[in-house]
Amino acid sequence: MKTTNGTVRIGLAQVNPTVGDLAGNVGLVGRLVAEAKRAGVQLLAFPELVICGYPPEDLLLKPRFLADCEAALAQAASLARGIALVVGAPEKPDHRGGHPYNTAVLLYRGRIAARYRKIHLPNYGVFDEQRYFSAGEAPLAVDLGGLRVGLSVCEDVWVDRGPVEALASDAETGVVVNISASPYHRRKGPERERLMRRRAKENGIWLFYVNLLGGQDELVFDGSSVIADPAGRTVARGRPFREDLIVADVPVPARPAAPRGRRPRAAARPAIVRLPALYRPARRPPLRRRRTGHLAPVAEVYEALVLGTRDYVDKNGFSHVVLGISGGLDSALTAAIAVDALGRDRVTGVTMPSGYTSEETLADARRLAASLRIELLELPIGPAHDAYRGILGDAGIAARLDVTEENIQARIRGNLLMALSNARGWLVLTTGNKSETAVGYCTLYGDMAGGFAVLKDVPKTLAWALARDRNRRARQETIPRSIIRRPPSAELRPGQCDQDSLPAYRILDRVIELYVEHDLSVDEIVARGIEPATARRTVDLIDRNEYKRRQAPPGIKITPKAFGRDRRLPITNRYRDRGRRSGPTGP
Repeated sequence: MKTTNGTVRIGLAQVNPTVGDLAGNVGLVGRLVAEAKRAGVQLLAFPELVICGYPPEDLLLKPRFLADCEAALAQAASLARGIALVVGAPEKPDHRGGHPYNTAVLLYRGRIAARYRKIHLPNYGVFDEQRYFSAGEAPLAVDLGGLRVGLSVCEDVWVDRGPVEALASDAETGVVVNISASPYHRRKGPERERLMRRRAKENGIWLFYVNLLGGQDELVFDGSSVIADPAGRTVARGRPFREDLIVADVPVPARPAAPRGRRPRAAARPAIVRLPALYRPARRPPLRRRRTGHLAPVAEVYEALVLGTRDYVDKNGFSHVVLGISGGLDSALTAAIAVDALGRDRVTGVTMPSGYTSEETLADARRLAASLRIELLELPIGPAHDAYRGILGDAGIAARLDVTEENIQARIRGNLLMALSNARGWLVLTTGNKSETAVGYCTLYGDMAGGFAVLKDVPKTLAWALARDRNRRARQETIPRSIIRRPPSAELRPGQCDQDSLPAYRILDRVIELYVEHDLSVDEIVARGIEPATARRTVDLIDRNEYKRRQAPPGIKITPKAFGRDRRLPITNRYRDRGRRSGPTGP
């Protein structure tokens, strides 16, 4: 195809759809199409399953849902005038009782011009695509009057000697577009970018990778889309955790001479769909050169938590959130994230002092609320605590400072927060972290009561780093320094400290990482320098508290393996890894 300057302008629309909001998602496509046209874009790609949102899960089992997605796709096709679009959508099965396809659809001249069916369906970690989709069979390239573009979907680009290599085996295919919904975990953006650069260089192609943006239940999609040239250089990078339009001009022909030492191509040959030449924009504005940098590791996690919280609240129709403010680190950090996600007028804190609450923590709770400028309600729980003691005393259960009385206090607080939720329609944010959830250092129907667990996948040591970084970036002590420095305590009995019951958090978090995220055995954990008794006890606590975690609210995944979608173990389970002392079956 010949253009005025010998290039074709290709764009990536990094957008935030909502699962099931078909009309809203088509409207989102329309808004980015208008912006791309103003920028002179001729071919614009959207993320995987943008029409229905990702992941739609069991919605895909509903024939009516698939039919409505097809109707929405037809509406999106009407937008493809003066521009070609690649959008992701489910495609109904070929036969009754079959699975649908995860499809990249080319929309061109107001119609559906071609469909590529995703070949590689991930079925690990948070992915469950073999439950929902049938796999495609052949790669597909589209010839747009001289520019040949290969289509691929997410996992297709992660597979060595996969569809991308097959597309590149056609010497005329100089561009591969990959539409993706790759969930975030720490440092995932740079990891993806390294892969895209490698794929582009080893195949001698332009690689346009567009990733989904936004929060969906426990998942966050960070965007961080990438354009890489045939030399493996990053030409453009999408802003992390923000909507963005990323654009590059590709020379025609797009394919340079084959690099030396290229590996033999995959055996599969792509199908070719030939279409008329791309539209030529009447006026093409100069291409803006912009290189967005990667965020620092801690700042990156904070942004993921903010986006995940905002989208969970907004997409589920809540106008306001409420959380317990104890004067401790976790509630302070959760409150700061909520304010950054929603604004201070949509956040209410509640402090619920008991007879064991120190004046220092109560003062810090008030200081935090003043610093964040949020409403703070004070609801002392002493009278309710006394009433519980009396009722239990009548049943022959004497009041004493044991776990029963500690948990009663936590459950009174959970009851009060849920009452505010019922009375005012607010969403309760829980404040527990991954370290506590892992070992069961939390109370069912108490501090675990709520609708969304912001820090569910955040280890305690990372929570400290997030709080310090939040203050540093704000250039003020938003989270009081005394909160960050004070030894953690649930304050459910006199002089209580977390470390009376748990290993030091730096050790605890290391064991959790090794056991949960890396699936190491007790012996392997001990070999990494952990004291044997500590390793055995921590692993045993993690195993025994699966029943608690199963009842916890959803929360944001930020580590490579989170409790919940990532890690699925039976509650009824007698297997125990106790290291060298245990037999072949564990107990």
